[in-house]
Amino acid sequence: MTAQVSEEGRTSPPPRPAGEREALERAWRPPVGWRQLSAVNNTRIGVFYIATAMLFFVLAGILALMMRTQLAVPDNHLIDAGTYNQLFTMHGTVMMFLFAVPIVEAVAIFLLPGMLGARDLPFPLLSAYAFWAYAIGGIAFFCTLFFGVSPDGGWFMYPPLTGKEFSPGRGADWWLLGIGFIEISAIAGAIELIVGVLFTRAPGMTLMRMPIFAWAMLVTALMIVIAFPAVIAATMLLELERAFDWPFFIPARGGDPLLWQHLFWFFGHPEVYIIFLPAAGMVSMMVATLAGTPLVGHRAVVLALIGVGVVSFALWVHHMFTAGLGNLSLLVVSAASFIVAIPSGVQMFAWIATFWRGRVALNAPTLFLLGFHFIFVLGGLTGVMVAVLPFDWQAHDSYFIVAHLHYVLIGGMVFPVFAGFYYWAPVFNGHRLSERWGRWVFGLMFGGFNLAFFPMHIAGMLGMPRRVYTYAGDLGWNALNMLSTVGAYTLAAGVLLFMVDAARMLRRPRQDHGNPWRAGTLEWLPPREYAVRSIPQVDSRYPLWRQPALPQEVEAGRHWLPGTVFGGRETLVTSPRDARPMHLLRLPTDSWWPLAAAAGTAGFFLLLTVSQTLPALTCGVIAVACILRWLWDSDRPPPVATVDVGHGVHLPVGAHGRASHSWWAMIVLIAVDMTIFVSLLYTHVHLSMASDVCPPPGAALPPLRWPLGAALLLAAGSTAMALAARRLHAADVRRQRGLRLLAALAMACAAGAAALDIGGHQLAGLDPRAQGWSASVGMLLGYQAFHIAVLMLMGGYVLVRSWSGRLQPAARATIDNTALMWHCVTAQGIIGALAVQGVPRLLG
Repeated sequence: MTAQVSEEGRTSPPPRPAGEREALERAWRPPVGWRQLSAVNNTRIGVFYIATAMLFFVLAGILALMMRTQLAVPDNHLIDAGTYNQLFTMHGTVMMFLFAVPIVEAVAIFLLPGMLGARDLPFPLLSAYAFWAYAIGGIAFFCTLFFGVSPDGGWFMYPPLTGKEFSPGRGADWWLLGIGFIEISAIAGAIELIVGVLFTRAPGMTLMRMPIFAWAMLVTALMIVIAFPAVIAATMLLELERAFDWPFFIPARGGDPLLWQHLFWFFGHPEVYIIFLPAAGMVSMMVATLAGTPLVGHRAVVLALIGVGVVSFALWVHHMFTAGLGNLSLLVVSAASFIVAIPSGVQMFAWIATFWRGRVALNAPTLFLLGFHFIFVLGGLTGVMVAVLPFDWQAHDSYFIVAHLHYVLIGGMVFPVFAGFYYWAPVFNGHRLSERWGRWVFGLMFGGFNLAFFPMHIAGMLGMPRRVYTYAGDLGWNALNMLSTVGAYTLAAGVLLFMVDAARMLRRPRQDHGNPWRAGTLEWLPPREYAVRSIPQVDSRYPLWRQPALPQEVEAGRHWLPGTVFGGRETLVTSPRDARPMHLLRLPTDSWWPLAAAAGTAGFFLLLTVSQTLPALTCGVIAVACILRWLWDSDRPPPVATVDVGHGVHLPVGAHGRASHSWWAMIVLIAVDMTIFVSLLYTHVHLSMASDVCPPPGAALPPLRWPLGAALLLAAGSTAMALAARRLHAADVRRQRGLRLLAALAMACAAGAAALDIGGHQLAGLDPRAQGWSASVGMLLGYQAFHIAVLMLMGGYVLVRSWSGRLQPAARATIDNTALMWHCVTAQGIIGALAVQGVPRLLG
């Protein structure tokens, strides 16, 4: 095999020695017993992730059953109003934040490496950290129910209801700090998925040969990077208001409650499609296999996925049609709400056409897919209805919206996920779920769902409002609510039956699945802990259909990287567009550091919630120390410069700069950071425009020389760090001494810039508690100060690695990534200073 493999007439090389398989098995041998908690590869973390997400699905479902029991009959006092509000808030929060997004990331982490033909995703330790942070934080958050301190302001947490005046307890703080922390976990998973999809595909798997599910996860992960930072910024603002009396959302003191809605729904409406798009990608994969024919309109479906992702960011005001905004913005968003139905419809017609063209057996996954089509189309139709402004004004905050939301989310995500369980179960241990039980599960879930939620449309049209814990018996809603409650219990019975069947399947011994569906994509290669014996050369969208002998060739080691070069875990990095092999990536083995770091991170946020500042800081230090410890081993020089990755083809070991996967991961992290910063900048502009006078009476700007001096110091520090990175060409002591001096100079400049920024505003008498405008300035200053502290940590880490001799031209990711973050912080500081100084002058 050569670096350029012919797509036609390729002859297979002879099988590789058996010793290579044994070396792979040793390198990827899974830990046993309690040491399984240290596993980091996708086949283990993905299973942990899926199991935990399903646990939260069941727990949220139990909360829903409690609410439906309360609403089954009028004037019911089984649950009091306060408890009902906690159940309502926790049900929505757990379903949206702890199940809906994590389950699609979990499925992706489990399936994508095999689907892409890779041994694993590029950052296994990051995947493990993301999972444990989510699991520990989510379980701790849910347990607040048992102590009566759960949030009760709704899963959307609108102020002023959730401000300190109306929610004086700790419930809102648990939501703000807990959910903000869990979103960080989701973003970590998104970074892994973006870099993994772009850089670890099998050679020859160009973007247009990439499976639709990989496309869906790429678009979804990019959406997470843009959307989730907005809710992180919002939770930061509301927690600062509650903890330190900074009035971002208090109108009497220059704040604005609508600011929360703008930030929250900029995340909240794209999240609907963040949930739907991966499910749509799963449907595209299953439809093609079950119909036995390639997906109709593959390229059109890819473009539709991208189109949905782009248009979804224009829809956040869709949730604010009754908030009193201007007519122009309402009309634009209403039009966008109609437009987004077009790419969604393209996918729907592609699935129907594929079924029509093929021959489909009516098995369990097919039934769930047909149920998905029916339910999601109804949800889409009601979505178009609420996009009509006059109708939305009438239906808003009624049970019609509850019905619409569940038809879209359960129909659009839960049914495809259950279809996926029945379809991909053999990938886990070689066994299928029961076909007979599957039909019963589908019947109970489909019938129970429609019985539960279709009557809510009618109840809403009859005037039943959302978020009420009881109702009078003479309003005409009695029978409808009883039907919904019976339907909810029927749906729950279907889920319970599935859980029993899944438990039966999981107890069976592992075996080869034999590709029971005759699928054409790479995840159906013989499953191993190391994913694939050799990384296949791909020449079509459905390689197992075009190359029927491919499984045997892969198992015989006749393709790329047929063993382990250095005796450890490895995979190939390929080019983003056409998947040309670029270099060998050495992967880390199992480690306790991600679990320890996640526990420390969770302890930091959760202990802050209960005002245990010193223990929280201790946990934060532990988390940072554990992360630095795992990074210490990740940036290391290769034993040799190039290696044979199969049949005489030599590739470099590792890379740096733009060829490095870690460089691109830092770029994605910077995009997240800049999005949070832009959200805070929007906060400042929004509150400035809401003020009658800017700056408001009692507030003042520092003299121009202070921010100008800070900007010059930031620029100087960035220049020094860039020169330090360029200076790393040799590992000799003389050059390293110069590098260390430049890094120390950069740190001094950054610290000086922070001192000028904070000192100037203190001299001007900035008091963030005085009014919303001053609070927004204080937030920008605080965010910049936090980043300066991060730069001090990163700069110190560079110095330590230099002193230890580990900073070398062949192991330079540390300084390259530090320089990138330094430039980001410099840009934020300069832009923030321009905004604070310039907005009052523009408004004046």
